[in-house]
Amino acid sequence: MKTERQRREERESRLDFPRRIWYNNDIMRCIIPKLKPKNIITALVGSAILAFGLFNIHSFSGVTEGGVLGLTLLLHNWFGISPSVSSVVMNVACYALGWKLLGKEFICYSAVAGGGFSVFYAIFEKIGPLFPHLTQNQFACSVVGALFVGVGVGLAVRAGGAPGGDDALAMSLAHVTHLKLEWLYLISDLIVLVLSLTYIPPLKLLYSLFTVVISGQLIGLIQKIPEPCGKNPESE
Repeated sequence: MKTERQRREERESRLDFPRRIWYNNDIMRCIIPKLKPKNIITALVGSAILAFGLFNIHSFSGVTEGGVLGLTLLLHNWFGISPSVSSVVMNVACYALGWKLLGKEFICYSAVAGGGFSVFYAIFEKIGPLFPHLTQNQFACSVVGALFVGVGVGLAVRAGGAPGGDDALAMSLAHVTHLKLEWLYLISDLIVLVLSLTYIPPLKLLYSLFTVVISGQLIGLIQKIPEPCGKNPESE
C-alpha cells in the first residue's frame, strides 16, 4: 500500500509534467534552432543534384576534384595516408570552423545537406549509371559534371548548409574575409590542382580545371539570384 506521502508526490509529479515538457523543449530550442522547411527542401534538392552528378559523371570519367577530396588524393599519393582517415580529419576540422564562425543553424542545415547527399548517392548507386557513353568524352564530362556540382552545391549553400567540408571551409572564409564565394572556391581548388600535377597528367588536370571554374562560378551565381519577395538569400 502506498503511503499518503507517496500519493502526494505522484500527484505533484503529474501536475509538474507539463512544466517539465515545456522546460525540455526550451532547452532543445536553445540547442537546435528552428529550421525553415523551404531551406530544408532546397538543401535536399541540391544534395540530390550533387549526388546524381558525382555518381553518373565524376565517378566514371576520372575527372579529379579540388578542395578536400582532391587534397585527400594528394596526401595519399605523397605520404600514403588513406583518404578514409584524412577526409574525416579535414571534414571535421572544416565543419568545426563553420560551427564556430557561422553558428549552430549552419551545422543543422549542413547535416541535412550531407545526410541527404549520402542517401541520394546510395540510391543512384542502386540504379546504376545512366550515361555510360558520355564518360568517354572527358571534355563533355568536365562541363556537364560542373553543371551538376555547381547547381547542387549552390542550392545547398543558398539554404545555409554545406554538403562537404570544402564547402564549409569556403563559407567560413567568405564570412571572415568578405570575399566572393566563387573566388574562394576557385583559389582553394587551383592550389590543390597545381599540387596534383606531381602525380596527375597535365591534360587530365586541364579538364578538372574546367570543372572547378564552371562549378565555382555557378555556386556564386546561385547565391546572387534574388528571392521572389525581394529578400537577399544571404540575409536569411
